[in-house]
Amino acid sequence: MTLLPVDPLLVAVVVLLAGVAASVIPLVPGGLVSMGGVGYYWYATGEPGTVALVGLLALGAVTVVLDWLGSALSARLGGASLRTTAIAAVAAIVLLVFLGPLGALLGIAGTVFALEYWRHGDVRRGVRTAGYATLGVLASTAMQVLLTVTILVAFLLIVLV
Repeated sequence: MTLLPVDPLLVAVVVLLAGVAASVIPLVPGGLVSMGGVGYYWYATGEPGTVALVGLLALGAVTVVLDWLGSALSARLGGASLRTTAIAAVAAIVLLVFLGPLGALLGIAGTVFALEYWRHGDVRRGVRTAGYATLGVLASTAMQVLLTVTILVAFLLIVLV
């Protein structure tokens, strides 16, 4: 069954490439986009098989979880309170609207530093915690790119080989 009057492989690859690109755009779940590409191809062709399909979708789900929890987890590991983490997430979203991805990063770093400094009165602790949170966001993004590229490459190997 063909859903679009275009080769399903072409559609899937375009969606999978969009998933990789979405991995670096805040608030756009690259893992879900990649899962959509795999799911479309499976729905249109019945391929890949069950084991490969479940594996690719599981990798996409891990990517989504990493997207949602990566920066919050790193902030917590750095010593930030749940309150600080939640406020930093809101600040990141607000600044994302006005300044783009750099604004989101600055929102997290600045908010975590300010609130943790206010909470403990220690500049070093505030800088350390903000550093953990900021590095966590960057590491989370890098891992999302790596995972969505892995989904793309694995999909191509499964389908074309």
